[in-house]
Amino acid sequence: MATATDLDLLTLAQWLSPAYPVGAFAYSHGLERLVQSGAVHDAASLRDWLHDVLEHGAGWSDALFLTAAWRAKSELAVTELDDMARAFAGPFERRFETAQQGAAFCGVTAAVWGIELADLTYPVAIGSAARHAGLPVEPTARLYLHAFISNLVSAAQRLMPLGQTAAQGVVRDMAPLCAIQAHAAVEADLSALSGTAFLAEIAAMQHETQQPRIFRT
Repeated sequence: MATATDLDLLTLAQWLSPAYPVGAFAYSHGLERLVQSGAVHDAASLRDWLHDVLEHGAGWSDALFLTAAWRAKSELAVTELDDMARAFAGPFERRFETAQQGAAFCGVTAAVWGIELADLTYPVAIGSAARHAGLPVEPTARLYLHAFISNLVSAAQRLMPLGQTAAQGVVRDMAPLCAIQAHAAVEADLSALSGTAFLAEIAAMQHETQQPRIFRT
């Protein structure tokens, strides 16, 4: 399997940086609802929730969609894969989150790198762009998951008493699982697609009518 060059890693770091304008800071993936209900209330419960999302929820399915997009042989295959990714994001806010971030990523990446992509869901967009840019798939999936976790930990800091040091400890603790899930996704295919983080899905549904709220999802 191809290894990432220094330039590859810097490109991925830029694409998945909080500074890349996809609006990731505006989405909590249902976490805002879980904090309001008390289900997530400290570093330990946040860590447990992140673990479940990575292993059984959108973390796992996104990694599979990303790697499938990287391997896609045609734009038609990418379109069909994107349709599947939208269908698999069950709650409205999940589809909204992945569609909005994906469209923003496609627009910026076309303007800066000249990689022309249709408006795709976020993991499909990342996988497709990485293929066009010649970036290796496993580091792409690994950094995607790490950015996903980092954004959710940042959201948690705005939602509950979680200091910067404790937050960084959570990110550090989740990093090994990001690497494990990325490798597993690269070794698998879409026959391994599943989603059993049911409480995260329910939280996303409940967030649609939650008031007050500060996040879009």
